[in-house]
This record gives sequence, structure tokens and C-alpha cells, in this order.
Amino acid sequence: MKFEVCAVNIQSALAAQAAGAYRIELCSGIDVGGLTPSIGMIRQVVQALEIEVHVLIRPREGDFCYNEAELAIMRDDIRACREAGAQGVVIGALTATGELDLPKMQAMIAAAAGLEVTCHRAFDYTADPAVALEQLITLGIHRVLSSGQAATAYEGRFLLQKVVEQATGRIEIMPGAGISAKNIRTIVETTGAQSFHFTGRTKIVQPSANNAQIPGLEWWYWVSDEQVLREIMSEAERVYI
Repeated sequence: MKFEVCAVNIQSALAAQAAGAYRIELCSGIDVGGLTPSIGMIRQVVQALEIEVHVLIRPREGDFCYNEAELAIMRDDIRACREAGAQGVVIGALTATGELDLPKMQAMIAAAAGLEVTCHRAFDYTADPAVALEQLITLGIHRVLSSGQAATAYEGRFLLQKVVEQATGRIEIMPGAGISAKNIRTIVETTGAQSFHFTGRTKIVQPSANNAQIPGLEWWYWVSDEQVLREIMSEAERVYI
């Protein structure tokens, strides 16, 4: 089994490696669904880790329907990721009618030549996931991250099971969203998937006597917790013990 940790900072990336993750998806802005991290963070994380680093390519929050200017940004970010030493990128683009935007996907795949490519949860907003999956296979995408078109992978586990069956090994299906030590065994058993994506995060509160006196400034941040990550992985592996 392969475990990918969604890491939002270098602390999370290091925790993922220490816990035994296969790779990380590096991003920022997790509270808005994830955004492309800074080039500085990409470089430092790549230098710090021995496991694979795949970088989320998403220029803004909101939908996955991008204009040409946003496509140019994403292509530039993909090239920067390669130059920084990342092993893969995580992409996705949709049309206003809920189909994969194939020309934009092809443009990003071309920019990513030599890197592994994952389709992110834009897949979960496609009108027909069966059609979208075949298109991703034709495009040569390596894997798709999906919650089974539900809020969490647990809620979408039955659609994920169908997607895994349809894929028949032609593309890797990676359940993700809301995965925890409490539900991963059920997700593994139901879907038959062999790779999983989770955050295993905990809130770090910065001590300050002035916390309540400074409106608009958050005195906490999220990190992936090594122990929480280990517990999730251990529960998943128990399925085959």
C-alpha cells in the first residue's frame, strides 16, 4: 500500500517522511481546498526530503474553470516545480458544463513532461466520472485523487469502488478527503484501492497574551502529526494482517 500525505508546510512534510509516507502532495491554503505553494517552500521541501514530492498546481480558490491567463500561470508553476526538483505535479481543469477541459489538461501535461501527473479532486466535480476516468487514462495521467464525488472518501466509498473496478489497473485510484484512523479500514475494504491520501493534521496554537486582543489575526496553524499519520497507516495495513 502507498500513503500520500497532504503537507501544507515543511513541518508537515518532515512528519510525513518520519511516519513512513510514500510521498507528499505539497500545497498551501488547505482551508480553501489547496493552492500552489511558494517556490521557496517547494525548493526547501525537495531538499529536505528523500521521499517523492508532488506539488499542487492551483492558482486560486473557487472552481476549476480557468482562463488563458490562469493557464499560463499554471504552466509556469509546473516548469518551476521541475526546475526545483519535484517528482510530480497535481493538476485539473474543468469546463463550465462539468467536463474535463481537455485542451488545458493537455497543455499542462505537456509542460509537465518528465514528471508524474495526478489529477486532483476536480474529478469529483465532473458530470460523468466514468467518462472522465477514460479521458484521464487516454491523456496518460498516472493517478486520480478522488473522494468518490462526496464530501469525504468514506461517504463516497461505493462510487470509489466502482471507479477502482473500472480502472482495472490502467490508472491509480487514490481515495482522499476526511480519511482518519477511524474510517480508513472501511474505505480500504470497500474500495479495493491500494493508495490513500490524507492530512493527519493537528492544530498548533501559538501562545500569546495578546491573542484575544488582535482581531483578524489567527494565532494557530495546521501541521501533519507524525503519530496521527502512523495510526492511519497502521489501521489501513491491518486489513491485510
